[in-house]
Parts: sequence; C-alpha cells; structure tokens
Amino acid sequence: MAEAKVKYDRQLRIWGEQGQAALEKASICLLNCGPTGSETLKNLVLGGVGSITVVDGSKVEVGDLGNNFMVDESSVGRSKAKCVCSFLQELNDAVKAKFIEEYPQALIVTNPSFFSQFTLILEEDSMIKLDRICREANVMLIFARSYGLTGFVRVSVKEHTVIESKPDHFLDDLRLNNPWPGLKSFAESIDLTVADPVAHKHIPKVVILVNMASEWANSHDGKLPSTRQEKQEFKELLKSRMIAMDEENYKEALESSFNVFAPRGISSDLQLIIDDSAAELHCGSSDFWVMVAALKEFIANEGGGEVPLEGSIPDMTSSTEHYVNLQKIYHAKAEADFLVMEQRVRNLLKKTGRDSASIPKHTIKSFCRNARKLKVCRYRPIEEEFNSPSLTELQKYLTDEDYSVAVGFYLLLRAVDRFAANYNSFPGVFDGGMDEDISRLKMTVVGLLNDLGCNGQTLTEDLISEMCRFGAAELHAVAAFIGGITSQEVIKLITKQFVPMLGTFIFNGIDHKSQLLFL
Repeated sequence: MAEAKVKYDRQLRIWGEQGQAALEKASICLLNCGPTGSETLKNLVLGGVGSITVVDGSKVEVGDLGNNFMVDESSVGRSKAKCVCSFLQELNDAVKAKFIEEYPQALIVTNPSFFSQFTLILEEDSMIKLDRICREANVMLIFARSYGLTGFVRVSVKEHTVIESKPDHFLDDLRLNNPWPGLKSFAESIDLTVADPVAHKHIPKVVILVNMASEWANSHDGKLPSTRQEKQEFKELLKSRMIAMDEENYKEALESSFNVFAPRGISSDLQLIIDDSAAELHCGSSDFWVMVAALKEFIANEGGGEVPLEGSIPDMTSSTEHYVNLQKIYHAKAEADFLVMEQRVRNLLKKTGRDSASIPKHTIKSFCRNARKLKVCRYRPIEEEFNSPSLTELQKYLTDEDYSVAVGFYLLLRAVDRFAANYNSFPGVFDGGMDEDISRLKMTVVGLLNDLGCNGQTLTEDLISEMCRFGAAELHAVAAFIGGITSQEVIKLITKQFVPMLGTFIFNGIDHKSQLLFL
C-alpha cells in the first residue's frame, strides 16, 4: 500500500484510501473501443481501476489512426480490442487487462449473463437492450458517444446512494441555533464582559454567538432572530460588545451570525430520503437504507429533530485553551451520537435477519459525519426515456434559446441511428450525396419528433446540415473531452463519492457549451 500511496498520492487527497480501494476492486467492461471508450478507459487505468475487459470484434483500419492514439500503423489489420488492451496495460501494470474479440451486439443477444460479472459497463450502442440486461443484473452502466462536434454521456442505474456527496458549499455543523447542554454550559462559563482586552479578543466566535443568541432569546420570548430587521438588530448587538476595532473574533462572529438564524432541524432533501419507501426495511435492504432507518429513529428520539453531530469545528480566532476545549466538546457529542446510531443500526440488522456486525463501524461513522449531505440518485430506464420522454420538458427545451441546440443534438444523435438503420449508412458518410442525406435526415427528425408527441416541429436546417457534415466522424479532441467526463462519472459511481450527473449530458462543440437535459 505504501507504493500505491506514492503512486496515487494526488487522487488519494480527493477520494481517500476507501475510495481508492473501491476503484482497485472494480471490474470495468468496455464495449466497442473507439476513441471515446478508449480515452475513458485510459483515464481509469491511470487511476488504478482493478481490472478492464475490452470487447470489440473489429480490426484496426487506417481511419482509426487519426483519432485513436492507442493504435498505430503497425496495428492496421489487427484486432482493435487486442491493440487497445495492450496499450492500456502498458500504462499501469497493476491493472488486470484482457480483451475479447467479439462484436458486443452479438454478445448482448447470445450471452446476456456475461455482463453480470462486472462492476460497471461502458458502451456506445445497443442502448435499450443493454440497459435492460444491466438493470436486471444490478450492474452500473454508462453510455458515452462522440459524433463530430457533439457528444453525450448518460448514466443508467436503478438506484445510486451517496454518503460522501462532498458539496462545494455547506454550512459548518456548529448547532449555534440549537446548542446541546454541554456546549451551552461551556459557553456560559466564559465571561463576555471580561475586562482584560487580550482575553476578550480571544473568546471564540462559537462562545460569543451561543451566549448572544441565548441573551436575545431571553428577551424575545425564547425566539431567535428571524426577520431581516431582527437579524440586523442582532448584528448591531454583537458590534456593541466589541471593546476594540481590531477584535477579529467578533468580526468572525458577525460573519458567522447566519448560523444562528438558520432554521433548526433537517433539510427538505433529507426529509424526502428518510420518508422514502426504501427506508421500510426488509431482508434485502442495502446497508445505506438500514442506516437511513436508524437515522430516522435517531432524529425522532435522541436527536431531538437533528441528525448526529459531525464533530469538527473550523479554524477561528481563539486562545489555545478555549479552542482545544471546544474541539473536545464537539468530538464528545459526535462520539455519543455515533454510539447511539451504531446501536440502532445493530438492532435493525438483527430485526431484518442479518448479522448485526455486517455494517462496519467506520461505515456507520462516515454515515453519521455526512448525515446532512446524503443523496439518492435514481435514473429512468433508457427505454422509458426514448419512448415516452417528458413532453413538457422536451417542448420547453425546443423553444428555449439556451437549450435548443443541446436538445437538437440529442434528437439528432437518435435520428442518425434511425437513419443508419433505414439506409445502411450514417448521413454524410459518402461524397456526392450530401443534399439527399440532408433531406432524408430532416424527414427522419420530423418522424422522430412526431413519435415523441411533438407533431409539426422540426430542427433548424443549419443544425441538420451540420450533423450531415460531421459524417459520423469521431474527432480525437471531442472524444478525449467526452472520455474525461465519462471517467469522472465512473469514479463517482464506483467510489460512491460526489454526486453523479442525473440527466443526459450533451456537449455542443460548436458553441463550446455543455448542458444537462432531464427527459
């Protein structure tokens, strides 16, 4: 592990040892190793994924040399899967790599159980059939494709739960609006009116705000500031207690006063999770939902409407003694909450007929630390989205100037596949028939829109012509970009950290825009 720590040092700082361990256990299968899939797999191999399997029955052609850096002139005529697999293996010998010379479409039809052995599948075609297979086998699936100056990425999984969602901005869990007895007692033991100027400017902001909030509540029928005027008055009250202009601790208290104004209890997003039907446990409930059920009990009982305390405090102006004591108080409360949660989890595991020790301590501890930031992602089956997208959203995107090109590319990516099925080639592939292909593609788009319930609508001539001009080419720059986005989503899914994209990601290389569509 010491060697791995050096090798993966930079990424370990992002997702930690547990995240890296999850990556190293993962088994990824790539179907069709075109430039987009190859670029995706390259990023994952460099990141230390456990094993890869490349499935492709085609041979390397001269045209592949211009957009896939994993093949060269010596590869022409040889198995594409073998050449790409060999190149990827050289990038990281710790990754197990193998290839299968078979066309994925045939494998999907003849051996659907093949896919159940993998953690995650990466694919460009055969979306509906493969989606059904992966959902039945509970295997994560990501579709990624580049086509000329556009591309898309779509995650498909029944349910994905995230404990460490790591949002960019989130309030520190200080409980200044609802201090527990231990914190309140400590705050009250410190005199805000101390005459010594050095001692006064080293009272931590937490103590200042807890005491001032208590003072306010005592003179306002037990209520904290809620209106704009009250909040301003509270800030003026804080300023009035400063005895010098250079008191950084009081400035910090003013900047953090919103912690006092924040509503007590849990967020509406968390309320939706604990009220979810999946929190009604049965013998097949996942660890996540067992812990959610325990959290629901905790909030209703020991938590008094709050989740377990996270237990950490930010840096602040303070004397060393006060700061260390505060750290101990927060840590003790977090530990006490964790022990209660752990017992509740163990009891629920017994009730559902599982081993009471089957969820490790460190997992429960991580859940407690991140209880305010839990996320549950559910994705519509591809077949549902393709056959019955949200008509309201689709029509809104079509008429919205900001989204019209993105939804246009989304529809055109589907239309070119329908075109290829009808005419045995993609539009614009052969010289000389461009005008005819544009006319045919336009008819195909109109037919697709009619099938989706958008009768009488079409896309702009310029966009349809541009799609034909692409001629189904895959440009390396676009493939590398889509591959980067895709590998990022793979890592989110495998490590169960950060929140994966919930819609269909569309890249518009003409206007240099990336957008998500929710259909």
